[in-house]
Amino acid sequence: MATTRTAHTVWEGELLKGSGVVTFDSSGIASQPVSWPSRAEQANGKTSPEELIAGAHSSCFSMALSHGLTGAGTPPTRLETKADVTFQPGEGITGIHLTVEGQVPGLDQEGFQAAAEEAKKNCPVSQALTGTTITLTAKLA
Repeated sequence: MATTRTAHTVWEGELLKGSGVVTFDSSGIASQPVSWPSRAEQANGKTSPEELIAGAHSSCFSMALSHGLTGAGTPPTRLETKADVTFQPGEGITGIHLTVEGQVPGLDQEGFQAAAEEAKKNCPVSQALTGTTITLTAKLA
């Protein structure tokens, strides 16, 4: 069965001086402030679309990798994934780099790298972001 998750943003003012609040409706976890400076300069306690994408991508990739490893008979003990989303004003999102470190009993580095590449290719967020260059660093702990 398909699921739909919802968030909404209320923005007030012009781009450079205005600000907004993004609210996570489906989970109810929080509302977070957003602004142009938090996107293009320093975060200063506010989020950005790129940080939200980074969170979505790192969690989706981790789930896909865990699923693939488990299906191959080598379930992970722990995966720690970081997603760095690069935003260039005037150009947009110019790249995403995933870094994963895993504890996977019974798997060597080559097998882990292959599983990570497969997860990068097949996670739904990676697939939604196919217009962006996605790179990967994967290592066993």
